[in-house]
Amino acid sequence: MSVAAQYLDHSGVEIAGSCRPGYADILTPAALAFLAELHRRFDARRRALLQERVARQARFDAGELPDFLPETRLLRESDWTVAEIPELLRDRRVEITGPVERKMIINALNSGANVFMADFEDSTAPTWDNLIEGQINLCDAVAGTIEHRSADGREYRLGPDPAILMVRPRGWHLPEKHACVDGELMSGALFDVGLYIFHNAKTLHDDGRGPYLYLPKLQSHREAALWDEVIEFAESGLQLPRGAIKATVLIETLPAVFEMHEILHALRRRCVGLNCGRWDYIFSYIKTFRRHPDRVLPERGQVAMTVPFLKAYSELLIQTCHRRGALAMGGMAAQIPINDDADANEAALARVRADKLREVMSGHDGTWVAHPGLIPVARQIFDAHMPTSNQMHIARADIRVTRDDLIAICNGTITRAGFLNNIDVCVRYMAAWFDGQGCVPIHHLMEDAATAEIARAQLWQWLHAGPCALDDGTRIDFAVFDAALLHVHERLPASGLPGQTQIAQAASLLGELTHANELADFLTLPAYAQLA
Repeated sequence: MSVAAQYLDHSGVEIAGSCRPGYADILTPAALAFLAELHRRFDARRRALLQERVARQARFDAGELPDFLPETRLLRESDWTVAEIPELLRDRRVEITGPVERKMIINALNSGANVFMADFEDSTAPTWDNLIEGQINLCDAVAGTIEHRSADGREYRLGPDPAILMVRPRGWHLPEKHACVDGELMSGALFDVGLYIFHNAKTLHDDGRGPYLYLPKLQSHREAALWDEVIEFAESGLQLPRGAIKATVLIETLPAVFEMHEILHALRRRCVGLNCGRWDYIFSYIKTFRRHPDRVLPERGQVAMTVPFLKAYSELLIQTCHRRGALAMGGMAAQIPINDDADANEAALARVRADKLREVMSGHDGTWVAHPGLIPVARQIFDAHMPTSNQMHIARADIRVTRDDLIAICNGTITRAGFLNNIDVCVRYMAAWFDGQGCVPIHHLMEDAATAEIARAQLWQWLHAGPCALDDGTRIDFAVFDAALLHVHERLPASGLPGQTQIAQAASLLGELTHANELADFLTLPAYAQLA
């Protein structure tokens, strides 16, 4: 049954989702009133900032290149630091991420990682049930009462020393179609953060455990300043001390890398670090230069963190964070242990070790993994080369990164296998997403919306910003793409895939998005319209 009638009279909030056991404990009148106030105070600003993104992208499409802001040069050159980092957050050498599903939350908190980032964004398909059950799961995790019994009778409970909990809401661009305030759709970000903080902030603060947030997809310091105002309002309304809620910001868009000092300054009372969100960053590079034929990237497998523009991004983030007293977090290792092939598994782990060694030797203070099996690998590397809690004492004053370094051209090729893999990954991920799964193992990698976005954006750019060709000389045109998409089912397993029944729907949407004259800003926007 819909809960709309129950809540329509409370603060002008209308909820269009179903009401299952426990949902009313999350969607209380007081919580909805809090959401309504967040919407009325901040949503107009959010929408205006999204329009600023559109205007800036139009300038990039016309040939402008991103650069550091001249009007904030003095801020970048002056001396200041963020607020002191709480002791609990000073050692974050291994973090694990995952969706807000109940069993995964328990396993991640028990995994041995320092931090678990519960993710409402790239690894959660935003069905109504996923979102509200995720809020219930987090409330139980904060209370320490979360448990789960699987269909085979196995029981899962929290261990004695769980990881620190952080929560990532959806980005500013995503709506919540099941929640309206005064007839307007709510922001998914305000919906996620509002409910989580409303129900858990006091308990977390009283216990000295937060609340702690990860803020995604920012493209400017003005967007960071909006988050600062939202959080400060929440602190005041929930009677928390100013600065009680701490945040780490993901630098995962190309425009944001030019405003890292400004983003830290906007959030200086509460920002404890920046994170190299490498997969979304690659996607953002493609999107930013979608109309620049001289900056077309090769296939995804060739765009590693050692290529010049990504190396510059990582090193500048480290230097910026340490200058400002913040943690510089490394990127995601998406590999999954390969249990049935020892040689392939060792090769995958060797790539993880090399990546983590690069991070710790560069000066990163911690790193991300997508699978619990990688935690010992990452921890061993960081323990061996980072005996202190972090490396903020390493200033990296030797780094000299220019605008041109950050947008350097990346040479490489497009193989037929890489071209087909982009199609297959998109279709497989979107099919699973339509089926309610936002985090999907594909080819021994944990794929989420960020990696699907790379594949989808590359296909569009190869076809629209070319001419591009495969390394065997075949021109990449719509005839080649359409034929490959038509036969996608022949390259996929005949059964057992997540979202198997949604393959045709996913392929249809990929074809529509790839043929469109404009690159869609985010795959998840048109896909969300089709999500049940």
